[in-house]
Formats: sequence, C-alpha cells, structure tokens
Amino acid sequence: MTPMAFEGLTERLQKAMTNLRRKGKISESDLRATMREIRLALLEADVNFAVVKDFVKTVRERALGAKVLEGLNPAQQIVKIVDEELTKTMGEKAVPLNKSPKIPTVIMMAGLQGAGKTTTVGKLALKLKNEQNARPLMIAADVYRPAAIEQLQQVGQQIDVPVFQLGTDVDPVEIVRQGMAQAQENHNDYVFIDTAGRLQIDEQLMNELANIKDLVHPDEILLVIDAMTGQNAVNTAEGFNDKLDVTGVVLTKLDGDTRGGAALSIRAVTGKPIKFVGQGEKMTDLDVFHPDRMADRILGMGDMLTLIEKAQQQYDEKQAEEMNLKIQENTFDFNDFIDQLDQVDKMGNMEDIMKMIPGMANNPAMKNLNMDPKDIAHIRAIVYSMTKAEKADPDLLNPSRRRRIAAGSGRPIHEVNRMIKQFNQTKKMMNQMSKGNFSGMEGLMGGANGGGGIGGKMQQMAMKRMVRQTKKKKQKRLAKAMRRRKR
Repeated sequence: MTPMAFEGLTERLQKAMTNLRRKGKISESDLRATMREIRLALLEADVNFAVVKDFVKTVRERALGAKVLEGLNPAQQIVKIVDEELTKTMGEKAVPLNKSPKIPTVIMMAGLQGAGKTTTVGKLALKLKNEQNARPLMIAADVYRPAAIEQLQQVGQQIDVPVFQLGTDVDPVEIVRQGMAQAQENHNDYVFIDTAGRLQIDEQLMNELANIKDLVHPDEILLVIDAMTGQNAVNTAEGFNDKLDVTGVVLTKLDGDTRGGAALSIRAVTGKPIKFVGQGEKMTDLDVFHPDRMADRILGMGDMLTLIEKAQQQYDEKQAEEMNLKIQENTFDFNDFIDQLDQVDKMGNMEDIMKMIPGMANNPAMKNLNMDPKDIAHIRAIVYSMTKAEKADPDLLNPSRRRRIAAGSGRPIHEVNRMIKQFNQTKKMMNQMSKGNFSGMEGLMGGANGGGGIGGKMQQMAMKRMVRQTKKKKQKRLAKAMRRRKR
C-alpha cells in the first residue's frame, strides 16, 4: 500500500516521470526540469531541506555520469536511479530488533506524549508473541500521564500479555527494577518498558530516561515518533538521540493525513534506522520497515512482497493451493469471495491492500474497490440472499434475480450491482495475477495516472524485483532445509 502520508508525493513523482517519458529523447534541460519537479515534490512532502538537496544532486550526477540520457529508455533508467536513491536515503535494508543472547531482551520505549508509545508497546509485544511465540512482559513506568497505567493494562488484556505496575506513587526507576526482577523470575524472554512522555523534551524527562537506561542497559531503545508532526519529528529524534543514543525509530500514524517527510528524513539526519511503522488502529497494524519496499510504494510501483507476506499469515499452504486452483480454473465464486473478504479484513484496509499491486497507487480504478468496514456485513447479506446456484454461477444474475436479491437482503439495487462489479473485478484481477500476468492488468487498472508508458514500466520493474527477491528467499529456504537434513 502507499501510505496516505505519501499519496501526494507519489502523484507528483509519477507525473514528473510520465512527463519525462513523453519526451522520447531527453536533454540535460529536460533532466534539470525533472529534478526541479522532484525537489519541489520532496520539499512539499516536508522532507528535510538538506536531505532533498543531497538527494537531487546525487540523482542528477548519477544520471549524467552513467550517460543515461544517451542510452535506451532514459526515463526508465532515471526512475531506477530515483528508486535506488530513495531506498538509500531511508536506509537500504530492514534492520531487525537487537536481541540479547540471554533472556530477557530489554526494549525501552521512549517518545513524546501523544506519539502512540503505549499502543506501540502493545503492538510490538503482540507481534513478537505471534511471530516468535515470545512471552513478553510490559512494565508500566509512566507515573505522570493520567490513566497511562490503566491504558497499558487494557492493552495487556487485549493482547493477553502481562503488565507489571506499582501505581503512580513509586519512582519509575524502582518500578523498572522490580519489574525486571519479576521478568527474571517468570522467565519472560522480552521486557518492554513503557516510559513517560512529555509534550516537549525537558531535562527532568531525559534524566529519568537516562537513569532507567543506566539501570537496565537495554538491548534496544526505540524512539516512537508521530509522523504527523512533520519536520518536528526529525527534531524530536535528534533531541532524544543526543541524550539517549537511541537504537531505532518506530514511526506511527503513517496512515494519517500528513506529508510523510519524516520517513524520508530521519535516517539521513540522525543515522538511526526506522525499524517499524504503524499504519492503523488495530493491534496488528505494525509493520517492519523495508526501505526498498517503501521506495517502490512512493514511486507507485506497489509492494507485492509485503502483500504476499500478509496473505501467508492468514492462509496455510493447503488453503492457498485450493484457492489458487480455483482462480486458475476460473471457478472462483461468491462463497470464495466472502472467504477472501474475511481474509482481507484480517490483513487490513482493502484499498491499502490493493494498492500493494504495482500501478494501483493513486489510480482512479481504486475508487471502485474501496469499501467501508461495515460494507462487508452488507455484502454478506447480499450473498446470503442468493440461491446456491447463483453463488456458484454469477452469470445467472440477470436484472430480475438482482431485484429479488436486493429485496431479500434489504439493500438497494445499486448496492447489489456495485458488489457484483467488485466481485467481477476481483475475479479478473486474481486470475491474471495467478498466471503471473501483471503487465496485462494495465487496462484493468487504468495505468499509472490514467495512461500507460512509465506506469507500465514501473510495474515491470517492480515485478522483476519481486521475482528476484522471491527467488532469493526460496534459495535461502532450500539451503536452510538442506542444512537441517545434514544434521
């Protein structure tokens, strides 16, 4: 998905690249104009000025140095350079959590008040619990914010993770000391320390955090930053890093109505990696930050690897094989459609999921695929009002049958027609995806910015990268399996 924070940037960058593509042969003057558009797009997205200056300079030098303008498909080569430099700016590769050789691994969470620190503690604890079968403990060390302890306890109940707390009258350092003793006694393998925040950085806050750090020597100090604060997020990161030497950043509210410049600035300015991003309100809405995938999303090239990973979390191999067979044989019906909606609902917002497909970001066709969460209940009512034969064969749904279904489900006829249209679009798209035919989907998706050209090239580049990365992953799995056999 292209996070909402980057939609404006994605649209402007795609427009700049499309204009470049239309030139055919590209002159240095055309390149300068494109670089100017890119610079303005990045500044408008609230990217740090120094970062923008270095980025544009590097892209221009690479384009001229490699004699890209004289080669074949110069626009495509420039897109590739922009993609690679965006990735470098954000850190090149995902950086995993630090892990202690002995339990527990201690993760200290810091940040300003309102950044989403307590919720992020819960999200990360749940992620480790689900993915590593971890036994985390959360320590409530924020004794200042009203209801902070109660909030962490509610989060703990929601995700079934224990919370250690001693109320608001005990010194936070002492709370952490006793919490660590309990973690040792109970053999918890991860400890999360939810520290106090402030509306702004002050000496008292920093001294308290420094004392906690000196006590526990955390394996990880994660700074939680609200992406909606723009360049202030970078200033906050610098302030905390100067005092605590943080090990990584969690960027929250990246799905919000903001300009997203923080994600493109923090690594370059502070040298600290963004390790996770929060993109929703659900406790499962926390993702590992992959700079290369984020660069692809920003350029409207989709993110198929993340889409595949999210799908794999919801399906076992047998389910996936059965569904793939139905899609390939074109026997995907309304029963399967309901099942897919259930899985997509677990994976996240449908519009965001569909935007992971190359070429779908900022696409007019997305408007037909977007749906409110409550729409799923309406779709269920419509499908359950169909006969068994109608569910299995959508071609039977003539106007009179549709009117009967509308009456039976209590939904207006235009809603029934819209749902059937969504079903047909989904079926067509999934059928082409199962055959690996992504380039042929351009007509269905309307192309990037309503046309082919650079949008189609971006899709091809994204798919080639996905194939390479998928092959690498497969080779690693095979090598791992071979090592196990030898043992």
